[in-house]
Amino acid sequence: MKYQALYENVTPETYIHLRVSSGLSPKTMEAAVTGLKNSVCCVVIIDTENNNQPVGMGRIIGDGACHCQVVDICVLPDHQKKGLGKFIMQKLKDFIDEHLPVSCYISLIADGEAYKLYEAYDFKEVWPKSRGMAFLKTF
Repeated sequence: MKYQALYENVTPETYIHLRVSSGLSPKTMEAAVTGLKNSVCCVVIIDTENNNQPVGMGRIIGDGACHCQVVDICVLPDHQKKGLGKFIMQKLKDFIDEHLPVSCYISLIADGEAYKLYEAYDFKEVWPKSRGMAFLKTF
């Protein structure tokens, strides 16, 4: 197999590169350093035919018991449309099933059509019972 999924953190530099190159918003180095070390779970996809270069990732953040959120699902453009988003989600779902308590509330924000991917892993829309909201602290 050309790709392998590992349960391990990426470097802050790799994290920033994967996010920006995949079209996600940039993060500062300070945010990346702190955020990564506080991950509940991190999955990195490496290209085994290209010096084990990271080409995708996804994380679970939160308190690890009551509330968690799936974030940072991203794959570099040259590696998209190869099932790697599904690969990342399956590894995160395996972690959820094996390590998080039954009552844990696991949420995510789906951009665009990404909700179709997440539905395959038992995530459901919460509207109208709940409304997702966000606040972005800017520079």
